[in-house]
Amino acid sequence: MTTDRPHADRDRSRLDAVAERGGTAVQRVRHRGGRAGRIRARQWELTLVISIQAGLAAAIAALLAQHLLGPGSHVFAPAAAVGTIATAIGQRARRTFELLGGVGLGIVIGDGLRYVLGSGPWQTGVVVALAIAVALLVAGKGGALVGQAGGTAVLIATLAPMNRGLELPRIFDALVGGAVGLVVVALLLPVNPMRVLDRAAAPIFAILSQQLGELAEAMRDRDEDRSLKVLDRLRGTDDDLSRLHDALSGAEEVVTIAPARWHRRQQYHRYARSAAQLERLLLNSRGMARWSTTALQYDEPMPPELPDAMSRLGQAVAEMRTECQTGEDPKRMRRLVEECAESAGRAVATGVGSFGESLVTGLRTASSDLLRACGREPDDANRIVRRAAGAGEAEIHPPARRQMRRPRPPRAARARRRAHVAARVRADSRTGPPARERPAR
Repeated sequence: MTTDRPHADRDRSRLDAVAERGGTAVQRVRHRGGRAGRIRARQWELTLVISIQAGLAAAIAALLAQHLLGPGSHVFAPAAAVGTIATAIGQRARRTFELLGGVGLGIVIGDGLRYVLGSGPWQTGVVVALAIAVALLVAGKGGALVGQAGGTAVLIATLAPMNRGLELPRIFDALVGGAVGLVVVALLLPVNPMRVLDRAAAPIFAILSQQLGELAEAMRDRDEDRSLKVLDRLRGTDDDLSRLHDALSGAEEVVTIAPARWHRRQQYHRYARSAAQLERLLLNSRGMARWSTTALQYDEPMPPELPDAMSRLGQAVAEMRTECQTGEDPKRMRRLVEECAESAGRAVATGVGSFGESLVTGLRTASSDLLRACGREPDDANRIVRRAAGAGEAEIHPPARRQMRRPRPPRAARARRRAHVAARVRADSRTGPPARERPAR
């Protein structure tokens, strides 16, 4: 009977482990599914705007090509307009110039080789190969320029012998389509750059503030598994960072070419500065989650000031997003950052291990990044954090005050010495010089 109990306990522990892994997997799937749903909801508005822009640009380009370029099927004008609009936000102006450059390059190479080599299947292959090679050498990578150069070379090599005058209409179609696409983006339906930025940065702000608070609770409870989960969630933000970079590029394009959005330039630059520091803060938070996990695994001391500092840091991140949206002076965020640095200084004075010291360094670096995000210069931000951390450390271990005798003023000391020398000189003058003693004979 006694030998059966260990087997039962062992089976029960295995079942518990399987159940725990299954529950963790279900939670991970739910988290990813909910996150994907929120991302799709945020992208819905942008998708609707881009689709309306593409339809409007195609209709205007077809209408202008029909009335300005004469009779014929000007298919490439609306196609070029749609190609410009459908490109990722932030690349539309570059895409238009690449499209025009590719068309011109394909026409030059196609016409030149057709004049030298003639027309035929193998001539078409040579023309296309050379056009693609030259386009790749010019662009350095694949893109609109390479695709348009190859497509135009194919049309010139195959259709030009039967349809004379194909080159100029294609160039004009490309000009009309690209210009219409840019006009629609810049004048008729420009997107709101700040809304695009806010929607792209919202998931990063949310996961940072939530996971920093979660990490603080894990440190208080000395729960290394919980801290490790925080690290896994922070590592799964690469897609969010790439979307933020695309949004920054798109917002910069809009505030550059859209006159209706020029008044947003200063706000965009402020938001872009905050976003750059936000990415650094995210990478630093991964390091802090890793150091806290390792410190708990090695059973290092975890003074309560460290979780307090981490909690203050998460609150500062949430406050930064609110102040980025409203454009107000980030006073509350700066106060939270200083409280974070003070708590980190108190933790050092209380006593931490080697990984705890790395964690304190990460907290101070993150505090400096947040101050730089709200407009502080790097030296100024580092000075504020250093002063706050020093004040927190001094609360635990005040600097020793030496009991020293107050020195006399230098002038009074010199005056007394001069008076003493003068008194001796007067005494010597009244008594006369001392008589010399004669040597004994």
